[in-house]
Amino acid sequence: MLTDLIIQSKRIIEQTSTKFQRYLINKINWNNKLIAIKGARGSGKTTLMLQHIKKDLKIDQTVLYISMEESYFFNNTLTSLVNEFVLNGGKYLFLDEVHKYPDWSREIKLIYDKYKDLKVVFTSSSILEIQKAKYDLSRRVVEYYLKELSLREYIALKSNINLPTYKLEDILENHTELTETINNKIKPIFEFNKYVATGAYPYFIEGEIEYAKKLKNTINTALENDLTAVYKIDYNMVYKIKKLLYAVSTSSPFKPNIKKLSERIAVARPTLLSLLNYLEKAEIIYQLYRNSQDVSSLAKPEKIFMHNTNLLNVISKNNYNIGNIRETFFLNQLSTTQIVRYSKETDFVVDNKYNFEIGDKNKQQKQIKNLSNAYVVKDNIENGIANIIPLWIFGFLY
Repeated sequence: MLTDLIIQSKRIIEQTSTKFQRYLINKINWNNKLIAIKGARGSGKTTLMLQHIKKDLKIDQTVLYISMEESYFFNNTLTSLVNEFVLNGGKYLFLDEVHKYPDWSREIKLIYDKYKDLKVVFTSSSILEIQKAKYDLSRRVVEYYLKELSLREYIALKSNINLPTYKLEDILENHTELTETINNKIKPIFEFNKYVATGAYPYFIEGEIEYAKKLKNTINTALENDLTAVYKIDYNMVYKIKKLLYAVSTSSPFKPNIKKLSERIAVARPTLLSLLNYLEKAEIIYQLYRNSQDVSSLAKPEKIFMHNTNLLNVISKNNYNIGNIRETFFLNQLSTTQIVRYSKETDFVVDNKYNFEIGDKNKQQKQIKNLSNAYVVKDNIENGIANIIPLWIFGFLY
Protein backbone atom coordinates (compact mmCIF):
# COMPACT_ATOMS: atom_id res chain seq x y z
CA MET A 1 0.00 0.00 0.00
CA LEU A 2 2.86 2.41 0.82
CA THR A 3 4.33 1.84 -2.64
CA ASP A 4 1.01 2.78 -4.22
CA LEU A 5 0.82 5.96 -2.13
CA ILE A 6 4.38 6.95 -3.11
CA ILE A 7 3.60 6.36 -6.80
CA GLN A 8 0.44 8.47 -6.47
CA SER A 9 2.41 11.16 -4.61
CA LYS A 10 5.08 11.25 -7.31
CA ARG A 11 2.47 11.62 -10.06
CA ILE A 12 0.75 14.53 -8.29
CA ILE A 13 4.07 16.32 -7.67
CA GLU A 14 5.28 15.89 -11.25
CA GLN A 15 2.00 17.33 -12.60
CA THR A 16 2.41 20.49 -10.52
CA SER A 17 3.42 23.62 -12.40
CA THR A 18 6.09 25.86 -10.86
CA LYS A 19 5.64 28.69 -13.35
CA PHE A 20 3.84 30.95 -10.87
CA GLN A 21 4.73 30.80 -7.17
CA ARG A 22 3.05 32.54 -4.26
CA TYR A 23 4.86 35.17 -2.18
CA LEU A 24 5.11 32.83 0.82
CA ILE A 25 7.17 30.06 -0.77
CA ASN A 26 10.48 31.86 -0.25
CA LYS A 27 9.57 33.13 3.22
CA ILE A 28 9.17 29.65 4.73
CA ASN A 29 12.18 28.11 6.43
CA TRP A 30 11.72 24.61 5.02
CA ASN A 31 14.47 23.28 7.31
CA ASN A 32 12.12 23.38 10.30
CA LYS A 33 11.14 19.95 11.59
CA LEU A 34 7.40 20.68 11.79
CA ILE A 35 5.70 23.32 9.63
CA ALA A 36 2.05 24.34 9.41
CA ILE A 37 0.77 26.27 6.39
CA LYS A 38 -2.61 27.79 7.14
CA GLY A 39 -4.88 29.88 5.00
CA ALA A 40 -8.33 30.35 3.53
CA ARG A 41 -9.75 27.74 1.21
CA GLY A 42 -8.68 28.33 -2.37
CA SER A 43 -5.63 30.43 -1.52
CA GLY A 44 -3.17 27.88 -2.95
CA LYS A 45 -1.71 26.09 0.09
CA THR A 46 -1.60 22.68 -1.58
CA THR A 47 0.05 24.00 -4.74
CA LEU A 48 2.63 25.92 -2.70
CA MET A 49 3.59 22.78 -0.80
CA LEU A 50 3.81 20.68 -3.98
CA GLN A 51 5.90 23.34 -5.71
CA HIS A 52 8.41 23.28 -2.88
CA ILE A 53 8.74 19.49 -3.21
CA LYS A 54 9.19 19.63 -6.97
CA LYS A 55 11.62 22.54 -6.83
CA ASP A 56 13.76 21.66 -3.82
CA LEU A 57 13.61 17.91 -3.16
CA LYS A 58 14.47 14.73 -5.00
CA ILE A 59 11.18 12.99 -5.85
CA ASP A 60 11.82 9.44 -4.67
CA GLN A 61 10.82 7.07 -1.86
CA THR A 62 12.08 9.55 0.76
CA VAL A 63 9.22 11.96 -0.05
CA LEU A 64 5.49 11.41 0.48
CA TYR A 65 2.61 13.79 -0.18
CA ILE A 66 -0.85 12.64 0.91
CA SER A 67 -4.23 14.24 1.48
CA MET A 68 -5.79 13.48 4.85
CA GLU A 69 -9.07 12.90 3.00
CA GLU A 70 -7.46 9.91 1.26
CA SER A 71 -9.53 6.71 1.61
CA TYR A 72 -6.41 5.02 3.00
CA PHE A 73 -7.20 6.59 6.37
CA PHE A 74 -10.59 4.89 6.58
CA ASN A 75 -8.81 1.73 7.73
CA ASN A 76 -5.34 2.98 8.69
CA THR A 77 -3.86 5.50 11.09
CA LEU A 78 -1.43 8.26 10.31
CA THR A 79 0.96 6.82 12.90
CA SER A 80 1.06 3.42 11.21
CA LEU A 81 1.66 5.04 7.81
CA VAL A 82 4.55 7.10 9.16
CA ASN A 83 6.11 4.08 10.87
CA GLU A 84 6.14 2.14 7.57
CA PHE A 85 7.30 5.22 5.65
CA VAL A 86 10.29 5.84 7.93
CA LEU A 87 11.26 2.16 7.97
CA ASN A 88 11.46 2.35 4.18
CA GLY A 89 13.69 5.43 4.14
CA GLY A 90 11.10 8.20 4.41
CA LYS A 91 12.48 11.64 5.32
CA TYR A 92 9.92 14.22 4.15
CA LEU A 93 6.20 13.94 4.87
CA PHE A 94 3.63 16.39 3.48
CA LEU A 95 0.08 16.20 4.84
CA ASP A 96 -2.77 18.09 3.16
CA GLU A 97 -5.95 19.21 4.96
CA VAL A 98 -4.82 17.88 8.33
CA HIS A 99 -7.92 19.20 10.12
CA LYS A 100 -9.96 16.56 8.29
CA TYR A 101 -8.20 13.80 10.23
CA PRO A 102 -9.58 12.93 13.69
CA ASP A 103 -7.07 13.26 16.54
CA TRP A 104 -4.56 14.91 14.22
CA SER A 105 -2.74 16.83 16.96
CA ARG A 106 -2.07 13.79 19.17
CA GLU A 107 -0.66 11.72 16.32
CA ILE A 108 1.47 14.53 14.92
CA LYS A 109 2.90 15.13 18.40
CA LEU A 110 3.78 11.42 18.69
CA ILE A 111 5.37 11.48 15.24
CA TYR A 112 7.36 14.62 16.06
CA ASP A 113 8.71 13.12 19.31
CA LYS A 114 9.45 9.64 17.95
CA TYR A 115 11.04 10.30 14.55
CA LYS A 116 13.86 12.75 15.09
CA ASP A 117 15.00 12.88 11.46
CA LEU A 118 11.59 13.15 9.82
CA LYS A 119 10.47 16.55 8.53
CA VAL A 120 6.72 17.12 8.45
CA VAL A 121 4.80 19.87 6.66
CA PHE A 122 1.03 20.09 6.89
CA THR A 123 -1.64 22.39 5.49
CA SER A 124 -4.84 23.26 7.30
CA SER A 125 -7.76 25.62 7.23
CA SER A 126 -7.14 29.12 8.58
CA ILE A 127 -9.77 28.19 11.18
CA LEU A 128 -7.50 25.67 12.90
CA GLU A 129 -6.24 26.90 16.28
CA ILE A 130 -2.98 25.06 16.80
CA GLN A 131 -2.28 26.96 20.00
CA LYS A 132 -5.47 25.52 21.51
CA ALA A 133 -5.06 21.99 20.22
CA LYS A 134 -5.71 19.30 22.79
CA TYR A 135 -2.12 18.12 22.55
CA ASP A 136 0.51 20.81 22.80
CA LEU A 137 2.08 21.50 19.43
CA SER A 138 2.72 25.20 19.98
CA ARG A 139 6.34 24.63 21.07
CA ARG A 140 6.98 22.25 18.19
CA VAL A 141 5.33 23.71 15.12
CA VAL A 142 6.26 26.80 13.09
CA GLU A 143 3.14 28.39 11.56
CA TYR A 144 2.87 30.31 8.29
CA TYR A 145 -0.20 31.98 6.82
CA LEU A 146 -1.00 32.17 3.11
CA LYS A 147 -3.29 35.06 2.22
CA GLU A 148 -5.32 35.65 -0.92
CA LEU A 149 -3.56 36.88 -4.04
CA SER A 150 -2.34 40.45 -3.90
CA LEU A 151 -2.94 42.70 -6.89
CA ARG A 152 0.75 42.23 -7.77
CA GLU A 153 0.42 38.43 -7.70
CA TYR A 154 -2.77 38.56 -9.74
CA ILE A 155 -0.92 40.46 -12.47
CA ALA A 156 1.98 37.98 -12.35
CA LEU A 157 -0.32 34.97 -12.67
CA LYS A 158 -2.57 36.46 -15.34
CA SER A 159 -0.02 38.22 -17.53
CA ASN A 160 3.34 36.72 -16.51
CA ILE A 161 4.57 40.20 -15.58
CA ASN A 162 6.63 40.00 -12.41
CA LEU A 163 6.80 43.25 -10.49
CA PRO A 164 8.57 43.87 -7.17
CA THR A 165 7.01 44.15 -3.72
CA TYR A 166 7.37 47.33 -1.66
CA LYS A 167 7.32 48.01 2.04
CA LEU A 168 4.66 50.40 3.30
CA GLU A 169 7.26 53.03 4.17
CA ASP A 170 8.65 52.85 0.62
CA ILE A 171 5.18 53.49 -0.80
CA LEU A 172 4.52 56.41 1.55
CA GLU A 173 7.86 58.06 0.85
CA ASN A 174 8.49 57.19 -2.80
CA HIS A 175 5.12 56.43 -4.37
CA THR A 176 5.56 58.99 -7.18
CA GLU A 177 8.67 57.25 -8.51
CA LEU A 178 7.29 53.75 -7.89
CA THR A 179 3.99 54.36 -9.67
CA GLU A 180 5.78 55.92 -12.64
CA THR A 181 7.92 52.80 -13.01
CA ILE A 182 4.91 50.48 -12.79
CA ASN A 183 2.85 52.60 -15.19
CA ASN A 184 5.51 52.05 -17.83
CA LYS A 185 4.87 48.28 -17.65
CA ILE A 186 1.13 47.84 -17.03
CA LYS A 187 -2.19 49.68 -16.96
CA PRO A 188 -2.73 49.55 -13.17
CA ILE A 189 -6.28 50.92 -13.08
CA PHE A 190 -7.44 48.37 -15.66
CA GLU A 191 -5.77 45.56 -13.67
CA PHE A 192 -7.21 46.87 -10.39
CA ASN A 193 -10.77 46.86 -11.76
CA LYS A 194 -10.39 43.25 -12.97
CA TYR A 195 -8.78 42.14 -9.71
CA VAL A 196 -11.43 43.51 -7.35
CA ALA A 197 -14.09 41.53 -9.22
CA THR A 198 -12.39 38.18 -9.88
CA GLY A 199 -8.74 38.18 -8.84
CA ALA A 200 -8.33 37.22 -5.18
CA TYR A 201 -7.99 33.43 -5.59
CA PRO A 202 -5.64 31.59 -7.97
CA TYR A 203 -8.42 29.59 -9.60
CA PHE A 204 -9.54 32.70 -11.48
CA ILE A 205 -7.06 31.50 -14.10
CA GLU A 206 -9.42 28.59 -14.89
CA GLY A 207 -11.98 31.06 -16.27
CA GLU A 208 -13.96 34.05 -15.12
CA ILE A 209 -17.36 32.63 -16.12
CA GLU A 210 -17.25 29.89 -13.47
CA TYR A 211 -15.35 31.95 -10.91
CA ALA A 212 -18.36 33.13 -8.90
CA LYS A 213 -19.75 29.60 -8.69
CA LYS A 214 -16.41 28.22 -7.50
CA LEU A 215 -16.09 30.97 -4.92
CA LYS A 216 -19.57 30.23 -3.56
CA ASN A 217 -18.61 26.56 -3.30
CA THR A 218 -15.41 27.56 -1.48
CA ILE A 219 -17.42 29.57 1.06
CA ASN A 220 -19.91 26.76 1.63
CA THR A 221 -17.13 24.20 2.08
CA ALA A 222 -15.38 26.42 4.63
CA LEU A 223 -18.60 26.86 6.62
CA GLU A 224 -20.11 23.41 6.28
CA ASN A 225 -16.97 21.25 6.39
CA ASP A 226 -14.06 23.15 7.92
CA LEU A 227 -15.98 24.81 10.74
CA THR A 228 -17.72 21.59 11.70
CA ALA A 229 -14.43 19.65 11.58
CA VAL A 230 -12.56 22.10 13.79
CA TYR A 231 -15.23 23.33 16.21
CA LYS A 232 -17.58 20.30 16.19
CA ILE A 233 -20.63 22.47 15.65
CA ASP A 234 -23.88 21.10 14.24
CA TYR A 235 -25.76 22.08 11.11
CA ASN A 236 -28.18 24.28 13.06
CA MET A 237 -25.25 26.46 14.13
CA VAL A 238 -23.88 26.51 10.58
CA TYR A 239 -27.28 27.80 9.47
CA LYS A 240 -27.06 30.59 12.04
CA ILE A 241 -23.56 31.46 10.83
CA LYS A 242 -24.84 31.72 7.24
CA LYS A 243 -27.70 33.90 8.44
CA LEU A 244 -25.20 36.11 10.27
CA LEU A 245 -22.97 36.33 7.19
CA TYR A 246 -25.91 37.48 5.09
CA ALA A 247 -26.82 40.14 7.65
CA VAL A 248 -23.25 41.44 7.76
CA SER A 249 -22.57 41.26 4.02
CA THR A 250 -25.63 43.22 2.98
CA SER A 251 -24.48 46.16 5.13
CA SER A 252 -20.68 45.90 4.87
CA PRO A 253 -18.83 47.86 6.12
CA PHE A 254 -21.10 47.02 9.01
CA LYS A 255 -21.29 48.83 12.35
CA PRO A 256 -22.69 46.07 14.53
CA ASN A 257 -25.46 46.54 17.05
CA ILE A 258 -24.79 43.37 19.01
CA LYS A 259 -28.10 43.38 20.85
CA LYS A 260 -30.20 43.68 17.68
CA LEU A 261 -27.99 41.26 15.78
CA SER A 262 -28.25 38.69 18.58
CA GLU A 263 -32.03 38.91 18.43
CA ARG A 264 -32.04 38.60 14.64
CA ILE A 265 -29.84 35.50 14.64
CA ALA A 266 -31.51 34.12 17.81
CA VAL A 267 -28.32 33.57 19.81
CA ALA A 268 -26.92 35.06 23.01
CA ARG A 269 -24.30 37.83 22.84
CA PRO A 270 -21.28 35.60 23.68
CA THR A 271 -22.38 33.10 21.04
CA LEU A 272 -22.81 35.83 18.45
CA LEU A 273 -19.32 37.17 19.09
CA SER A 274 -17.96 33.62 18.79
CA LEU A 275 -19.74 33.19 15.44
CA LEU A 276 -18.21 36.42 14.19
CA ASN A 277 -14.81 35.11 15.23
CA TYR A 278 -15.47 31.87 13.31
CA LEU A 279 -16.20 33.87 10.16
CA GLU A 280 -13.04 35.90 10.65
CA LYS A 281 -10.90 32.79 11.18
CA ALA A 282 -12.36 31.37 7.97
CA GLU A 283 -11.16 34.60 6.30
CA ILE A 284 -14.63 35.54 5.16
CA ILE A 285 -14.89 38.75 7.20
CA TYR A 286 -12.58 41.25 8.92
CA GLN A 287 -13.43 42.64 12.33
CA LEU A 288 -12.00 46.11 12.82
CA TYR A 289 -11.17 47.23 16.36
CA ARG A 290 -9.88 50.37 17.99
CA ASN A 291 -6.18 50.51 18.80
CA SER A 292 -6.92 50.37 22.51
CA GLN A 293 -9.11 47.25 22.27
CA ASP A 294 -7.96 43.83 23.35
CA VAL A 295 -8.86 41.94 20.19
CA SER A 296 -8.20 38.58 21.86
CA SER A 297 -11.24 39.07 24.08
CA LEU A 298 -14.87 38.79 23.08
CA ALA A 299 -15.09 42.51 22.47
CA LYS A 300 -17.50 44.11 20.02
CA PRO A 301 -15.78 45.16 16.79
CA GLU A 302 -16.24 48.75 15.65
CA LYS A 303 -16.77 47.73 12.03
CA ILE A 304 -17.07 44.53 10.03
CA PHE A 305 -15.88 44.20 6.43
CA MET A 306 -15.96 41.34 3.96
CA HIS A 307 -12.52 39.77 3.78
CA ASN A 308 -11.91 40.75 0.16
CA THR A 309 -13.69 42.45 -2.73
CA ASN A 310 -14.42 39.17 -4.53
CA LEU A 311 -16.41 37.91 -1.54
CA LEU A 312 -18.18 41.25 -1.49
CA ASN A 313 -19.09 40.78 -5.15
CA VAL A 314 -20.40 37.22 -4.72
CA ILE A 315 -22.16 37.44 -1.36
CA SER A 316 -23.47 40.99 -1.30
CA LYS A 317 -24.12 42.10 -4.87
CA ASN A 318 -26.63 44.69 -3.65
CA ASN A 319 -23.87 46.35 -1.64
CA TYR A 320 -21.14 46.16 -4.26
CA ASN A 321 -20.61 49.93 -4.43
CA ILE A 322 -17.33 51.61 -5.28
CA GLY A 323 -16.78 53.15 -1.84
CA ASN A 324 -17.13 49.75 -0.20
CA ILE A 325 -14.78 48.21 -2.77
CA ARG A 326 -12.09 50.81 -2.10
CA GLU A 327 -12.10 50.37 1.67
CA THR A 328 -12.29 46.58 1.49
CA PHE A 329 -9.36 46.43 -0.95
CA PHE A 330 -7.23 48.71 1.20
CA LEU A 331 -7.98 46.77 4.39
CA ASN A 332 -7.35 43.41 2.75
CA GLN A 333 -4.00 44.33 1.19
CA LEU A 334 -2.67 46.22 4.23
CA SER A 335 -3.72 43.58 6.77
CA THR A 336 -1.33 41.04 5.30
CA THR A 337 1.76 43.02 6.30
CA GLN A 338 0.56 45.68 8.76
CA ILE A 339 -1.79 46.17 11.74
CA VAL A 340 -4.94 48.00 10.67
CA ARG A 341 -7.34 49.48 13.21
CA TYR A 342 -10.50 51.56 13.36
CA SER A 343 -10.16 55.33 13.66
CA LYS A 344 -12.72 57.96 14.64
CA GLU A 345 -10.92 60.64 12.62
CA THR A 346 -10.17 58.76 9.39
CA ASP A 347 -11.10 55.52 7.63
CA PHE A 348 -8.14 53.57 9.02
CA VAL A 349 -5.11 53.90 11.27
CA VAL A 350 -2.17 51.63 10.41
CA ASP A 351 0.54 50.44 12.81
CA ASN A 352 -0.81 52.92 15.36
CA LYS A 353 0.99 55.61 13.37
CA TYR A 354 -0.35 56.30 9.87
CA ASN A 355 -3.80 57.73 9.16
CA PHE A 356 -5.56 56.99 5.87
CA GLU A 357 -8.65 58.45 4.27
CA ILE A 358 -9.90 56.51 1.23
CA GLY A 359 -11.91 58.05 -1.64
CA ASP A 360 -12.28 58.88 -5.30
CA LYS A 361 -10.04 61.21 -7.32
CA ASN A 362 -11.94 64.25 -6.02
CA LYS A 363 -11.42 63.38 -2.35
CA GLN A 364 -10.33 66.42 -0.32
CA GLN A 365 -7.92 66.63 2.64
CA LYS A 366 -10.15 68.35 5.20
CA GLN A 367 -10.48 65.21 7.36
CA ILE A 368 -6.71 64.84 7.77
CA LYS A 369 -5.55 68.48 7.83
CA ASN A 370 -4.89 68.44 11.60
CA LEU A 371 -3.35 64.95 11.71
CA SER A 372 0.29 63.94 11.42
CA ASN A 373 1.38 61.06 9.18
CA ALA A 374 -1.91 61.37 7.32
CA TYR A 375 -2.60 60.40 3.70
CA VAL A 376 -5.44 60.57 1.18
CA VAL A 377 -5.67 57.38 -0.86
CA LYS A 378 -7.45 57.97 -4.18
CA ASP A 379 -9.03 55.55 -6.59
CA ASN A 380 -8.85 55.92 -10.38
CA ILE A 381 -5.58 57.88 -10.52
CA GLU A 382 -2.33 56.54 -11.96
CA ASN A 383 0.03 58.80 -10.00
CA GLY A 384 -0.07 60.77 -6.77
CA ILE A 385 1.83 63.62 -5.23
CA ALA A 386 3.04 64.31 -1.66
CA ASN A 387 0.47 62.73 0.69
CA ILE A 388 -1.98 61.82 -2.09
CA ILE A 389 -1.41 58.19 -3.10
CA PRO A 390 -3.09 55.97 -5.73
CA LEU A 391 -5.14 53.17 -4.15
CA TRP A 392 -3.82 50.45 -6.48
CA ILE A 393 -0.18 50.78 -5.33
CA PHE A 394 -1.14 49.22 -1.98
CA GLY A 395 -1.63 45.98 -3.91
CA PHE A 396 2.16 45.66 -4.16
CA LEU A 397 2.92 45.04 -0.47
CA TYR A 398 3.32 41.26 -0.93
